Amino acid sequence: MNSIKTSSRFKREWPLYAMISVPALLVLIYYYGPMFGVVMAFQKFEPALGFLRSKFVGLGNFERLFKLPDIWEVVRNTLFIASMKIIVETIAAILVAILLNEIQRKKFKRTVQTIIYAPYFLSWVILGGIFRDILAADGLVNNLLTAVGMESYNFLGQPKTFPWVLILTETWQLTGFNAIVYLAAIANIDPNLYEAAAIDGAGRLKQTWYVTIPGMSSYIVVMLILNLGYILNAGLDQILMLYSSVVYSTGDVIDTWVYRAGLQNAQYSLASAVGLLRSIVSLIMVAGSYYIAYKKFDYRVF
Repeated sequence: MNSIKTSSRFKREWPLYAMISVPALLVLIYYYGPMFGVVMAFQKFEPALGFLRSKFVGLGNFERLFKLPDIWEVVRNTLFIASMKIIVETIAAILVAILLNEIQRKKFKRTVQTIIYAPYFLSWVILGGIFRDILAADGLVNNLLTAVGMESYNFLGQPKTFPWVLILTETWQLTGFNAIVYLAAIANIDPNLYEAAAIDGAGRLKQTWYVTIPGMSSYIVVMLILNLGYILNAGLDQILMLYSSVVYSTGDVIDTWVYRAGLQNAQYSLASAVGLLRSIVSLIMVAGSYYIAYKKFDYRVF
């Protein structure tokens, strides 16, 4: 009986299965297929010998990894940049959502939302070129500084400044999109709470502080917890477009280190070991953050 039901259901829904088969095949080829290359992390990989004939070294690459003099600096840079991005982007998104919620004219509100959402859909190949021109020695920012009598500043060439350039430029790109979640949270707040606060004499600022922000608090905590899963993702494409060897001491992260070691210096096995270790830690962090969000806030992906 069950087999008959399954057969009839498949005949009824086969166009849906056919439609999803191509994306599923692409995922298998381009996401799961390359995972076979993880074996390089346990080999002294030589391209001429391939995966099957390269010498197996066990955990030798991982032992070598932890002895590298600059690896802990790279980890520290990654944690600092990624964590500050999470904090600054969250604060910016909350502020923008609150400000957008205060706009009464719907047409103007939609226009502002469209403008601030737009950067999210731009590639860092494009944004990198734009910011390089803006922050260059003869760029817009330095021209404004010299125009008011200040000295020009090398924003992309100063190790102390460079991480904050990454943090603030990504915040500019993602704030509009990230604000969507918090706008939805504000929309779910009971309007009667605002009326009660107004009757008690609370102005718009106090209503925001005592009604809006507490009403968003559970969403804020959930988003922060979920973002912890990406604490080792500092933004490969962004950094590649903006950094140089001058700022490696503060701007070099795990992803860029793997890129240089694997593709530029042909240290395939070592780069694979770093990438595998990062993936394992990220998997644990993602699984842990989703588990906490589910247990504490009943958050479900499906």
